[in-house]
Amino acid sequence: MNNEHSSHPLRTHPTKPIISVRNLKKYFPVKKGLLIKRVTGSIKAVDDVSFDVQAGETLGVVGESGCGKSTLGRTLLRLYEPTGGEILIDGIDLASLKPQELVKQRKSMQMIFQDPYASINPRLTVASIIAEPLRIHRGLSGTETRDRVAELMRLVELNPKFLNRYPHEFSGGQRQRIGIARALALNPKVVICDEPISALDVSIQAQVINLLGELQQRLGLTYVFISHDLSMVRHISTRIAVMYLGRIVEIADRKSLFAAPRHPYSQALLSAVCVPDPKRSNSNEIILEGDPPNPARPPSGCRFNTRCPFAFERCLREEPELTPRADGHLAACHLERTTLEDFKGRFSE
Repeated sequence: MNNEHSSHPLRTHPTKPIISVRNLKKYFPVKKGLLIKRVTGSIKAVDDVSFDVQAGETLGVVGESGCGKSTLGRTLLRLYEPTGGEILIDGIDLASLKPQELVKQRKSMQMIFQDPYASINPRLTVASIIAEPLRIHRGLSGTETRDRVAELMRLVELNPKFLNRYPHEFSGGQRQRIGIARALALNPKVVICDEPISALDVSIQAQVINLLGELQQRLGLTYVFISHDLSMVRHISTRIAVMYLGRIVEIADRKSLFAAPRHPYSQALLSAVCVPDPKRSNSNEIILEGDPPNPARPPSGCRFNTRCPFAFERCLREEPELTPRADGHLAACHLERTTLEDFKGRFSE
């Protein structure tokens, strides 16, 4: 990694990050035409995103549906080919690797998908599902593979006696544990969690979140945790990045973000979180007008200006940079505004 990266304004920790993303872009072409499809534009799902993640921490990524957070997670692992930018994981730029080189790096980075039934093959037994990465990347004998699969099942709190069962014989939470075991088979350093609890019953979500936290402590994992559930993100994350229309608009540590969000969009998101306390009302909820703009034609200037209640002339013509603020936040906003009084006590520890 060169000096340009080490002195980048997003670098908030003196040590070398395990994930370092710079100016990442993922555009999907828009094609029109009845017989001959012509590219007429592009959907900017991820547009010039930069951030760092330290080893052993969890970066939560939140935002409305369609903001680009899941596309970001898949692009980080090159499940989607990036349109531009750098993706450095443990010092290796994944964006520049050739396919054969990328396969070798798959061992250090894995993904937990949203739907635990759609992401695993229903025709394979649990043993075959978990053993698949071992078969591809390691030359273990049959006995060694079976022992490793049994070890992984115990790690995710599943009974190894169920090795020969099929996915339909398990509940949703158990199927997600199978997906987690498969992701951990090769001892990865980085795990991308793409809404891993949204398809589960509420009663099971906390169990899976607690399991992920325990595994992180035991194995030294680094997570990028993508979710729309702010309460779960707050529970598991070290820092949180807020996305809007393909860009990160704010990054802050968990406590600071929930106590005093700096960006108007972050303020609106957090104000809508239900607080399970009848003594605290949602009277300060910020209602945003309209819908997010079309990502194929984002507005000029700040992308949030069409819905922001504080937008002024500069917001319409100049796109704000993600810059450090006095309280350690990184926020992309032309205003130096906080609603500390609005949020004080809502998310007390």
